[in-house]
Amino acid sequence: MNSLRIVRYAVWALVVLMLVGVGLVFYLRESGEGPLMANAIRGGPFSLVDQHGTPVTEAALKGHPSAMFFGYTFCPDICPTTLYEMTELMGQLGPEADKLEVYFVTVDPERDTQEAMAEYMSAFDPRFNGLTGSREEIDRIIAAYRVYARKVDRETGPYLMDHTAAVYLLDGEGVLTGTIDYQEAPETALAKLKRLIESS
Repeated sequence: MNSLRIVRYAVWALVVLMLVGVGLVFYLRESGEGPLMANAIRGGPFSLVDQHGTPVTEAALKGHPSAMFFGYTFCPDICPTTLYEMTELMGQLGPEADKLEVYFVTVDPERDTQEAMAEYMSAFDPRFNGLTGSREEIDRIIAAYRVYARKVDRETGPYLMDHTAAVYLLDGEGVLTGTIDYQEAPETALAKLKRLIESS
């Protein structure tokens, strides 16, 4: 009888732990504090240029909240969709949007020259910063933010790039505080941006 009671308690304890775990995962997803947060990403030094040819370093991330997205101009769907959604969110933020800096960092500098970035970024909010640079500098920032990026060759047509699709949310010190998932519900994404701006 005692053994049966112990087994029963053990099963209930396991169920409780599982429920707590599921709840924690849900909370982290809704708050934008997913696996990236657990890695305590703090970025690092980099030296790039924006679409206008202006040098941009890690110092540009200080003193204001930022949203940073990694992608490339030849991206068939994820990048234009995300930048379009961010453009819409900036409009919904109203005057508060001026407090937020948005950076689109290429993972494909071989094709994404300054000129290519300038043409591409003209389709989105004019306040967005499109960053490019040497392969070495791009690899540096990719490593600093633990971004996944991999070249995918195709039998026909130009190569593609697999890459992290989340938008990184950085506080006034340039430290990651959360993310916006690809095609996350607009109201959830907007709430995250408002919290970021209010807390920075």
